[in-house]
Amino acid sequence: MAVPDLEGARVVVAGMGVSGRAAAEVLASRGARVVPVDDAAGDVLSTDELLGGDVLDRTDLVVASPGLAPHHPLLRAATERSVPVWSEVELAWQVRVATTGGEPAPWLAVTGTNGKTTTVGMLESILRAAGRATAAVGNVGTPVVLAATDPTLDVLAVELSSFQLHHTYAMSAQAAAVLNVAADHLDWHGTLDAYAAAKGRIYERAQVACVYNAADPVTEHLVREADVVDGCVAVGFTTGTPGVGQVGLVEDVLVDRGFARLRHTHAAELGTLADLHRLAGPDGAVPPHVVADALAAGALALAHGVEPQAVRDGLRAYAPGAHRIAPVGVVDGVAYVDDSKATNAHAAAASLASFAPGSVVWVAGGLAKGATFDELVAGRRDRLRGVVLIGADREPLRDALARHAPDVPVVEVEPGDTGAVMTLAVHEARRLASGAPADAVTVLLAPACASMDQFASYAERGDRFAEAVRALREEG
Repeated sequence: MAVPDLEGARVVVAGMGVSGRAAAEVLASRGARVVPVDDAAGDVLSTDELLGGDVLDRTDLVVASPGLAPHHPLLRAATERSVPVWSEVELAWQVRVATTGGEPAPWLAVTGTNGKTTTVGMLESILRAAGRATAAVGNVGTPVVLAATDPTLDVLAVELSSFQLHHTYAMSAQAAAVLNVAADHLDWHGTLDAYAAAKGRIYERAQVACVYNAADPVTEHLVREADVVDGCVAVGFTTGTPGVGQVGLVEDVLVDRGFARLRHTHAAELGTLADLHRLAGPDGAVPPHVVADALAAGALALAHGVEPQAVRDGLRAYAPGAHRIAPVGVVDGVAYVDDSKATNAHAAAASLASFAPGSVVWVAGGLAKGATFDELVAGRRDRLRGVVLIGADREPLRDALARHAPDVPVVEVEPGDTGAVMTLAVHEARRLASGAPADAVTVLLAPACASMDQFASYAERGDRFAEAVRALREEG
């Protein structure tokens, strides 16, 4: 794809959220003539206003918000006119600046249906333990385009969504990882194959290593299909005993047989499960998906040249983010756990797997995003003591429960009063948990759905859950 000269170029920035504003700022600093477009902002052009004139005919480039699907009218019109469409990530790659070492900071890039934010946070912690000036950027919060134009950073830990990758063409990560691929965002991508293909773009032109999930054949297939730099290696991560070319777990020790000099005969120690104690669940055990995230982060850091000791030190120092299997209180011996970050079926399945059979009252529901839940319910039915359904899209979950867990009690909270939804849900969960022996039940918020039907974000949803639990405890 031809790269337009930004000096004097007319660039439409479609979507003025956090990444859009950052893109506009950097483009203006490069001499571009920025045309901001946002259907939700009254002080800039809307899509209809833009398409109603001739602006797009005189446009050199469109930088698209990750929220705009390829079939959005503005992007479709740009494609019909052969106007290049970039993600903010593509823009970041094109405008990155040299560090004090004389070259742009390398990117260590992470995508996957679940686990991205945890993995990137762990990676950032490991890189800091190794003395690198770094930042966790991208889908995690800080726009990539701001970090890529910061000459003080030595290396970037970049979280990328499938939305961001769809319009990314030239990125060449030093190392890249796809953690897992499961059905999600099908309303945006159209098909699971298209969604997986967008994830797989992260491997294109990878320089040192493509890190994949040895338990997920889709990720290995994406590596095999990728066009990488000569010499780039594939390194799998597994929560079992690793083979040559993998990182994994031997008893309670995280080990490397992917990068270690003597990997054909020996494994290099990267840390132990005790180093991940801050991420343990209510039962004191570190969930398998958290171990997998740690191994992926370690592999990416090793590809950058970090020593194994820094992996251990970084994992020890890492503190988990909010709303990820976070205990929020105990009422009458029942633990209440917030995993509001579990916004799809794959994440909810991993969350439910962290608890004992028959021990969970599951609070689930929200915006389904076109997903179905049969596999989730069939695979985790043994964990369920009861279910409380919330949100606008209760029907797909209700139907899956009726088919695969007909004996599990299900209560629905009507979506009418969104302000009271979590109070009602927590009270219903308490009722379903009653009668069990103390310490035998957990009420788990792991919605398997997005939050925007009733809450501003998954974080607000988790906060409201915690507030309802605190109020329940005060009621006695």
